Amino acid sequence: MDALRIHGQKTLRGTLQVSGSKNASLPIMAAALLAEGQSTLRRIPGLADVKTLSKVLAHLGVRVEAQGAELTLDATELTTHEAPYELVRTMRASILVLGPLLARHGKARVSLPGGCAIGARPIDQHLKGLRKLGAKIEISHGYVEAHVDGRLQGATVIFDMPTVGGTENLLLAASLAEGTTILENAAREPEVVDLCHTLQKMGAKIQGIGTATLTVEGVETLQPFTHDVVADRIEFGTFLVAGAMLGEELLIQGGVAEHQTFLIDKLRTMGARIEEHPEGIKVWRAQQLHATDVETQPYPGFPTDMQAQLMAAASIADGSSTFSETVFENRFMHVAELGRMGANIRVDGGRAIVRGTPELSGATVMATDLRASACLVLAALAAEGESVIRRIYHLDRGYEAIEAKLSSVGADVVRFREDS
Repeated sequence: MDALRIHGQKTLRGTLQVSGSKNASLPIMAAALLAEGQSTLRRIPGLADVKTLSKVLAHLGVRVEAQGAELTLDATELTTHEAPYELVRTMRASILVLGPLLARHGKARVSLPGGCAIGARPIDQHLKGLRKLGAKIEISHGYVEAHVDGRLQGATVIFDMPTVGGTENLLLAASLAEGTTILENAAREPEVVDLCHTLQKMGAKIQGIGTATLTVEGVETLQPFTHDVVADRIEFGTFLVAGAMLGEELLIQGGVAEHQTFLIDKLRTMGARIEEHPEGIKVWRAQQLHATDVETQPYPGFPTDMQAQLMAAASIADGSSTFSETVFENRFMHVAELGRMGANIRVDGGRAIVRGTPELSGATVMATDLRASACLVLAALAAEGESVIRRIYHLDRGYEAIEAKLSSVGADVVRFREDS
């Protein structure tokens, strides 16, 4: 199993390039199921989750070809409507094939995704919405079995809470439904917006993009697409935090500042210098980071996917910071590992109180989930001495060649294979 060895306290200087968004790529890949012919996605990140969904689509009969950051998907002839457990179990986003299969073929059998380390992520909102569109759905032997007589029918769906996956699945299904679908309390994340723009290229009629109310006028057929995936705002945010901790005119290219306004504001409040330039975003570390308070919220609020990374910075800030997690109930799993590096953090229910220390010390730590992995990388970059981060397969789900990127700007990061 791979691990990272990091020698900390190296200044980061140079240019980092942000990859395409994993969380935008996956639903857009599923959108290819809606049309006969070859669709092309560009700026696709080389990540484990992309490879997993490619296998799911290939199993369904899609011809999948990957060349660098370009992915072509030909869904002209689908051979099955079943996505089996063996393929779906490793990635929750596989459930996004449910809506397209129902919309185009009238039936789908998709394994329920497995559990999630950061908390419950039920698909009840997906199923509630598809039922409103006329799908008959049963849960049997660990599978969602769904079918519809004729076409799905437009309806008004009010989500109990903003759900990214649920919004995406309903957008995919409603695009080929008969009549008008209105999605209320829809997710507004940039990844949802990017999916909407892709569907529009395919011929879908969508209004209200970027708002909490999406109106979809269903069409009979959709066309293949060519699309450049939006930048990964979480990788971008992670690099911003790295720059605030260790940067010396660190240039970050490809990120969209408007997608991380809350984080940029927090980092400036903590003392980092961040400037927008035509060639990208430049970041300089603070002489001394200052404490701050954070409450995670659905977009456009502070992203839960950046909570762990900012906590790494708060661990060496002057003063006490409070992190309130309102999105996932179990997203402080990185706290114990930060404690091994000398961080002073106390968890009280949905809050973590971080009392900054002058310096972290290198240690061997274990990643528990994707964003916790990034948090530990940032902590190790700032720590005195050597750190080893184990179980980095979590990291590989969301960060493309992060050790190479960080090494290119001065970090001392090496990937190695641990003995079994």
